[in-house]
Amino acid sequence: MIVDERFITYINSLDSGNTKLLEEIEAEALRTDVPVIRKETQACLKLFLTLKKPKRILEVGTAVGFSAIFMKTYNPTECTVTTIENYEKRIPIARTNFRRAGMEDAITLVEGDATQVLQQLDGTYDLIFMDAAKGQYIHFLPHVMRLLQKDGMLISDNILQDGDIIESRYAVIRRNRTIHRRMRRYLYELTHHEQLVTAVFPVGDGITVSSKKA
Repeated sequence: MIVDERFITYINSLDSGNTKLLEEIEAEALRTDVPVIRKETQACLKLFLTLKKPKRILEVGTAVGFSAIFMKTYNPTECTVTTIENYEKRIPIARTNFRRAGMEDAITLVEGDATQVLQQLDGTYDLIFMDAAKGQYIHFLPHVMRLLQKDGMLISDNILQDGDIIESRYAVIRRNRTIHRRMRRYLYELTHHEQLVTAVFPVGDGITVSSKKA
């Protein structure tokens, strides 16, 4: 827990909630141990969508489709969402959820390894939401920079690793050390990239919000 749990409980108690379908999908995901973006992160994402009003959104990491539907629902302007997922068991669940939401024409799910898929995509996106394997963020970054339009927004979730990111690599469980090293490198790249202005927020499990300079 990055922020005192009492603060999080209070902040989340102020949340006005989501649509009935989103609440159902979130509950189903949590019952089956599928991670979805945390409540406080959802609130921030609603704000950024309202401010940015992106027409083309790219998501790296679909899971069961909650966040793709969330972004389409709370974006105040018409938009399309392209989302990438490699875990075969979750793909049919995501497709079913897109049909439940009546968004199968607006949300395109691309199956495959994100590194390969990102190389094949063309055009640019107003908003890119990174919510996939944390150890791969640094490998996705060059492709994301190519696809992010000028003045575009990059939001990366789960960047503080439940607080592990501030620990010495030797204080981190051995199996997590590679992810720890790569995420630290990713954060350094974001905050020192000459084309980006980046802020790091201790919200949920940590998010970064980056804007590509015009």
